[in-house]
Amino acid sequence: MSDRHPLFMPLVLVGGLIFGFGLAYSHMARPEVVLNFLQFEDFGLLFVMFGGAAVTGLAFFTMPRLLDRAPLTGRGFERRLKSFDRNVLIGGAIFGVGWGLSGICPGAAYASLGIGNITILWALAGMFLGAYIQGYWRSRTTDTAPATTGAD
Repeated sequence: MSDRHPLFMPLVLVGGLIFGFGLAYSHMARPEVVLNFLQFEDFGLLFVMFGGAAVTGLAFFTMPRLLDRAPLTGRGFERRLKSFDRNVLIGGAIFGVGWGLSGICPGAAYASLGIGNITILWALAGMFLGAYIQGYWRSRTTDTAPATTGAD
């Protein structure tokens, strides 16, 4: 049984709609715009990312000070710290190569599909396949590796 507020899922949908609309409106759902950013020819993506990070940072800073619990889930506000390790470095590098080759990141890929870029389905299929292969590989190496302690 879920203790989430009944408006949780509709508000997640609304948030996704706003996110997708914003990406499409700012032209960040177009791979050629992203590739121009990666080639240091168009810095619009930098401003879009800064705008999103500023709003999110402000919310993450103020909400725990204003409320003792998250309004839609009822859970307390907490941070999950992820250490910087080899997996973060290697995974980030692989993500960057995929981003550079496809010209699109995961969130923008879905928005790109929404603006009619059907060929982005190849990139989406590649993302799902890559994530599946990594999950399969990790489950195989975890099963055969000796038990270790530490944060994942």
